[in-house]
Amino acid sequence: MTSAPQPQQPQSGTTPPPSSPRRTILGRGSYAEALRIGEILRKETVGGALLVAAAVIALIWANSPASDSYFALRDFKVGYEPWHLELSLGAWAADGLLAIFFFLVGLELKREFVAGDLRDLRKSIVPVAAAAGGVVVPAVIYGVVNFASPETLRGWAIPTATDIAFAVAVLAIIGSHLPSALRIFLLTLAVVDDLIAISIIAFFYTSDLQVGPLLLALVPLAVYAFLAHKYRRFFGRHAASAWLILLPLGIVTWALVHASGIHATVAGVLLGFAVPVIRSQASGGPEAGPGLAEIFEHRFRPISAGIAVPIFAFFSAGVAVGGWDGLISALADPVALGIIAGLVLGKPIGILGTTWILTKATRATLDSSFKWIDIFGVALLAGIGFTVSLLVAELSFGQGSLHDDHAKVGILAASLLAALLATAVLRTRNRQYRQAEELEKVDADQDGIPDVYQDRR
Repeated sequence: MTSAPQPQQPQSGTTPPPSSPRRTILGRGSYAEALRIGEILRKETVGGALLVAAAVIALIWANSPASDSYFALRDFKVGYEPWHLELSLGAWAADGLLAIFFFLVGLELKREFVAGDLRDLRKSIVPVAAAAGGVVVPAVIYGVVNFASPETLRGWAIPTATDIAFAVAVLAIIGSHLPSALRIFLLTLAVVDDLIAISIIAFFYTSDLQVGPLLLALVPLAVYAFLAHKYRRFFGRHAASAWLILLPLGIVTWALVHASGIHATVAGVLLGFAVPVIRSQASGGPEAGPGLAEIFEHRFRPISAGIAVPIFAFFSAGVAVGGWDGLISALADPVALGIIAGLVLGKPIGILGTTWILTKATRATLDSSFKWIDIFGVALLAGIGFTVSLLVAELSFGQGSLHDDHAKVGILAASLLAALLATAVLRTRNRQYRQAEELEKVDADQDGIPDVYQDRR
């Protein structure tokens, strides 16, 4: 019988070096955050399916023998001109209904940075920087392709945004077993670059700015913010009062911002920022978590995902391609080429490259729950630019113009190509994670929280 090997003793006069594990990035985050993000993703999945269905219907109708009726419906005007609100149905969808979508963007972004995991700079720096990289690189690529044409160069911001609902719907179909941290990463990317996109709209796509209405908009916005914070507990217990008091103030703010020349969706973001996301206990002490924001999100997210965004897609995605020759002509336009290259190549280069540079600069390592190929797949998925890209295309070239139609063809082609490439990468990874996820579900204590969320250093 051989004796067990004795542990090797350190040499005399030396001490073993301390083991200091390297910092990781893109970890799991808290369990509460994973549950909340999972609920959001389930709702956005339904919205994504409706979004795709509305876009397909619009494309079929716009290229059918009854196409004239589609464009007549889109261009039919309703409203009140003295208030600058006599708009076509397509404009009402872009300026009005889409403001609901951006209200939720503002609400979600504030919650992430005030009451969510991203309030920790160490956790927020990577997805925020990756989102910025995913905005800058596509814009640069589009600019290079269209450098010789100042007219088409105006559309440089079209490939900068990721469509949350569309991307999440694809992820839900192909990535049901992917790590939750990847889904949180995708959602954070989409929310942050939507904020960047709406900032671009506010600063670069505002014409004929009217200072008077803009200053007046600050009055109902300030009253809205004051009441929402001062009486958040009251509105939390009496949701009907929030609709009767806060909703009219929000509509007035939206109308004044619209009259100022700034795109009215900016008002949606500002109103979302004004909603408190910290709930107060009866004793007055703060408790991190959803407050009035939870009520608004519960009420408005189904309206946004199920009505507002699909209707906008219906009125914006309809473009008369003109058969095979028309499709080839549209795809040969530098506008479409720049959009496709920006979304399909620029997004993954910007997101993956920025994340890799941060890991090297901070000497951090990727979280052990996933691999770099997973980040690449999510970066490809971020190339699905639909809702905001269609909006920026209309602001860049004017609805119904030739470049606008070609831009829409480029957006649709790029989104489809990005979805197919991401599917090829992530479906394979999804199969490999299936067994690991089953083990994770079993690995839970009596408190119902998986151990992987508790044993984190």
